Amino acid sequence: MQREQVLDYALNLLEQKGFTLVSLEMLAGELTIDQAEFQQFWPDREALIYDCLRYHGEQVDSWRRRLLLDDTLSPQQKLLARYQVLDEQVRMKRYLGCLFVAACSFFPAAEHPIHQLAERQKQASYGYTHKLLVQLDADDPTMVAQQMELILEGCLSKLLVKHQLQDVAVARRLAEDILRLSLCRKNGALT
Repeated sequence: MQREQVLDYALNLLEQKGFTLVSLEMLAGELTIDQAEFQQFWPDREALIYDCLRYHGEQVDSWRRRLLLDDTLSPQQKLLARYQVLDEQVRMKRYLGCLFVAACSFFPAAEHPIHQLAERQKQASYGYTHKLLVQLDADDPTMVAQQMELILEGCLSKLLVKHQLQDVAVARRLAEDILRLSLCRKNGALT
């Protein structure tokens, strides 16, 4: 079995069961891999969690880069594309972005490598949002990026617990409204 297949399966388990219920023994058993062989790659549960989040972070980073380079989409579409992907993933019972939010709570020490990995992913998301808002010449792109990231993180936090698709639609609508208000303020419509 390929490493990526193991990480994908482990990510799915972590999404469904959370950090506390997934163990190396469980994963090795479900994948019918000898635990000693498994532990050559992941000596403990934290090593597996770190590798899963690093692997997923690379996937997300790649997706953002592709989106930024896509000339067929406007900056607004690029800003809201994450909600389309999130909608698709939730429909497949996948909650990948939620793991970065959960990691900061489950590993609260700022110096913990898993916490730092999750924080880097949050900062990358903020950077993506801010860059697109600057391209749009939005009013106060720093504040608007913070607002949009707060909505996204709130959505991911709620999905982590409730797994309700409607929360994605609500978050998208809020993000659209904030973006619209920012552009109206920039053009003097709200003065």
